[in-house]
Amino acid sequence: MQTHRELLLEGRKTLEEAGIADSTTDAWLLMEYITGMTRASYFIRENEEMSREQAEKYREMIRRRAQHIPLQHITHEAWFYGLKFYVDEHVLTPRQDTEVLVEEVLLEAGKMQAGSSRSRILDMCTGSGCILLALLSVLKEAEGVGADLSEEALAVAAKNSRELGIPAVWKKSDLFADISGTYDIIVSNPPYIESHVVDSLMEEVRDHEPRMALDGTADGLYFYRRISGEAGEYLKPGGILAFEIGYNQGGSVRLMLQDAGYTEIRVVKDLAGLDRVVLGRKKQEEHHV
Repeated sequence: MQTHRELLLEGRKTLEEAGIADSTTDAWLLMEYITGMTRASYFIRENEEMSREQAEKYREMIRRRAQHIPLQHITHEAWFYGLKFYVDEHVLTPRQDTEVLVEEVLLEAGKMQAGSSRSRILDMCTGSGCILLALLSVLKEAEGVGADLSEEALAVAAKNSRELGIPAVWKKSDLFADISGTYDIIVSNPPYIESHVVDSLMEEVRDHEPRMALDGTADGLYFYRRISGEAGEYLKPGGILAFEIGYNQGGSVRLMLQDAGYTEIRVVKDLAGLDRVVLGRKKQEEHHV
């Protein structure tokens, strides 16, 4: 039998030797997941022996992480906007950078609420459903639809909807092909990585996250062109279209929204100072006397 400390050191060493960049952090997070210990309780219990069952489970998880399987795919847990999401190999792992998109949409929604009825939100390429469910966790009166081409991704989104107790509609659709009705807000974090770049991504992303959720075709802009060109038919006058973008795509996506007739277009940076979000407003209908 080994102590918590001995197993933690063993896990860290295994991950270091496998070239895992955050070996110390990941070895601890898996220990925390298996035992439920906080950092404080670990220092009290570090010299206690770990049960055989927990030790075997810990070693197995360390072995999988050493194969560069993402930590979140091993624990099936990812935190986003203060909410715990189930994730697996069928969806992109929610990333903190995407919270900028949620914040900016909430800012716009706040402007729209004055005198408005219940708002409707469409999340295109919804994946795990994290963006839509984060928005609905705040906009409690809003109705939400999450669309994706992947049935496996939609199953994950529906599971998250149930477990978080936040109702939404999940719809299989190739972009707008099976979408009906109009919306106050359309939001999307579409695939935006250039095809030739996907194979150079870190192993955890390249080999373990769904390629269809990463690959934005040759120039990375295919989905922005399609969505910005078609979204106007599904947006109410004055409605918002908001995208997450890659760091080098702000100018291109801004021009797409301009060409599609959107106004009040903004490019927003993330905490690292990189372009992260582009959003614009559909023109209000003109009233002719």
